[in-house]
Amino acid sequence: QVHVVESGGGLVQPGGSLRLSCVVTGRMRNIGTIGWYRQAPGKERELVAQITEGITRYADSVLGRFTISRDFASDGAKSAVSLEMRNLRPEDTALYSCNVRGINTLRGREFWGQGTQVTVSS
Repeated sequence: QVHVVESGGGLVQPGGSLRLSCVVTGRMRNIGTIGWYRQAPGKERELVAQITEGITRYADSVLGRFTISRDFASDGAKSAVSLEMRNLRPEDTALYSCNVRGINTLRGREFWGQGTQVTVSS
């Protein structure tokens, strides 16, 4: 199966930076797109950034401030997706969650982590 664990959230002042990490374990040949989503209180969950075979996509609100990247372990059983966040704004405050979409034998399935809280406040 696939396990997803996020880390790296916290409290930061406006203009500050944070780096979120999403560690995915499982057979990487069954892992497709990995994305970061966020949900603020009273709002719907939204896609922040995603990466598919090196191709990245960002929400307009974070373009130029956030960078998503992916590293692979040599054994093909682990991958880490990072979200580098710069020039953070109060409106970036949300619970950030990592989403993994399955392919091949896991086609049609999605896996989520528990989320990590990001709070931007002075």
